[in-house]
Amino acid sequence: MIVLSLWLPILVSAVIVFVASSIIHMVLTYHRSDFKKLEKEDEVGDALRPFNIPPGDYILPRAVTPGEMKSQEYKDKIEKGPVGIFTILPNKMTSMGPQLLMWFIYCIVVGLFAAYAAGVSLGAGANYLTVFRVTGSVAVAGYCFGILQNSIWFGRSWSATLKHFFDGVIYALLTAGTFGWLWPA
Repeated sequence: MIVLSLWLPILVSAVIVFVASSIIHMVLTYHRSDFKKLEKEDEVGDALRPFNIPPGDYILPRAVTPGEMKSQEYKDKIEKGPVGIFTILPNKMTSMGPQLLMWFIYCIVVGLFAAYAAGVSLGAGANYLTVFRVTGSVAVAGYCFGILQNSIWFGRSWSATLKHFFDGVIYALLTAGTFGWLWPA
């Protein structure tokens, strides 16, 4: 089966996941604790502001080579602290438009991969549960497993990561249900 023949479930599942994620993040409150507030936020901001740090991802302290990581100077920096991984964003109020567009495109991409897997393994007229299992498995991989790396490698709190994993399972179930519903006869 050609993936392009599955354009309807790809687009409809992307819209349904987009709406569901909007509800999860704007109506439900369980993501409000994903980021902690610094007790002395103003003081930390005042201390960092003179450095004019450009937007990007940073690690503190940063060792460039394995040899540097073994040096006493690096070990002293680790013990002295702070130790962290952080992202600096541009100093401006941002519109969520570009992020929402990228999220919608991501939902389409997950749908494309689910369509590909189902299209090469199932024919027209496949039953709902079979379509659900194949597309749901791919969608779980697309929405869930990449987020685990944030906790494994970058110290992101497991509670935040597992909440996003849970969201991904919801998105995958919605994707699978949509494909099962709209699968060509």
